[in-house]
Amino acid sequence: MDIGKDKAGHGALRLTAWATSAVLGWGIAFAAPLPAQAQSLSPDQSLDDTLPAPTTSAAPADAATGPLTDTQTGAPVNQASPASQGSGGSDTPPNMRLRLDGVDPTTTGSTLDDDLRRVNLPETTVDGLRTRQYPDRADVQGIPLGTFTLRPSVNQSINLERDRTGSVEDNRTFLQTDLRSTLTSDWDRHALTVTGEGVWQRNISGTGEEKPTISLDADLRLDLPADTIAHITAGYQFYREDTSDPNAIAGASKQSAVNQFTTGLSLERDFGLLRGTTALALTRTVYSDAELSDGTQVTLSDRDQTAGTWRGRIGYELSPAIIPFVEVNLGRAVYDQTRDSNGYARSNQSYGGKGGVEFDLGEKFKGELGFGYQHTEFDDSRLASVDSPTIDGNLAWSPQRGTDVSIGLSTTVQPSTTPGLSGYSAYQLTSTVSHQLRDDLTAKLTGGTIWRDYPSSGSAADETEYDAAFGLTWGINRYLDLTSNVGYQLTTRKEGDDTRQLQAGVGLTVKR
Repeated sequence: MDIGKDKAGHGALRLTAWATSAVLGWGIAFAAPLPAQAQSLSPDQSLDDTLPAPTTSAAPADAATGPLTDTQTGAPVNQASPASQGSGGSDTPPNMRLRLDGVDPTTTGSTLDDDLRRVNLPETTVDGLRTRQYPDRADVQGIPLGTFTLRPSVNQSINLERDRTGSVEDNRTFLQTDLRSTLTSDWDRHALTVTGEGVWQRNISGTGEEKPTISLDADLRLDLPADTIAHITAGYQFYREDTSDPNAIAGASKQSAVNQFTTGLSLERDFGLLRGTTALALTRTVYSDAELSDGTQVTLSDRDQTAGTWRGRIGYELSPAIIPFVEVNLGRAVYDQTRDSNGYARSNQSYGGKGGVEFDLGEKFKGELGFGYQHTEFDDSRLASVDSPTIDGNLAWSPQRGTDVSIGLSTTVQPSTTPGLSGYSAYQLTSTVSHQLRDDLTAKLTGGTIWRDYPSSGSAADETEYDAAFGLTWGINRYLDLTSNVGYQLTTRKEGDDTRQLQAGVGLTVKR
């Protein structure tokens, strides 16, 4: 009797162990597909949406999709790595222990686990807006060239221009080619950036003047010891003087072409709460002959000059976001010819200073603003000195994602070519608003004004220039953009005729 009872007890024990093993096996079989199911979550789903209800059985993953694998190793991602199996506290792999907010409570795990966590994170947003829905329309990656990246673009457009000064009107239709390229380094230390831009125009009808431009700039940043940064710069610029420029030749069919060469060196040093900057810059300017309507050449070599400036700035860090500063500058311009064609010695020297504040509130709001005074006097005693208060600054503001606002203020002293007139102060305001209407459509509005203030003792009258333009860019794909723009310029003069210019065009940009 006892033997029978023992056999029955052993049979019941074996039956219980078999049932327990079966239950555990089915549980593991149903639980294993969960990582693959979590991998396929959409940005609008949470992990709770895929977990089985407490009163129902979990459904197996779709067999058609199969287990996910790592793109580099080929290993299934729904299998726990040896490192995760050895972690204490739970037999569940780390890639299944996700919090509902998308953050893994553990701080350890393999690279594979990190990749899986990144996939399962909800879609990131900025200011409540989702990220780009079309990643193929993002900025192009450029062309790798060793440790450099080249980003070229070409825009071909057809344009209409209406230019009117008093009763004289010039209308033209022209083709314009805009070339732009940026070469940037990818070094652990230091950085080199080379930027080139060029505009070529060809009239297909009308009598307006073609206005080609070329600009090349290079900036080598050196990260030196003791919190010191050095910049070595060089550049070249070519442009043709505009007919609305005060120094342009009246009645010329082709204005002078200007070649400008620049180079500079600056040092920036952080002394704790103090920030110091010193900089030297040299500019060489060469003018070609202008051509009158009857073919006569007007030599302008008496305007060729070499100018050098030095500036020094010291700032005090009240906080990382606010740094007041003071700045002084000295300058000297020497003309190739001691006297110009009218017998005036126009070489000059200048000095000035300003005080202001730098502010940096992050990517949303940064810039600087300064007020000062500038004095310029000429070698010829017959030319009056130019004294002017100055205001300079810049502002970059992004009120929301997809909207960027930039504002610039500058004050410069420009020499004159008019007999008996030394020069004038130019106060310039520029502004740009760029807004992303859609993921593939961007609108840009630009505006500005220049006030040319002549000395009261001179014979020239003040004038003001107003500019406004609007453009649209449609990103067809990451390599092709359709552009359109319309702009208007008005120059008003206290004495003389006003100038009005209207321009509109449409073009296509190819970029890489």
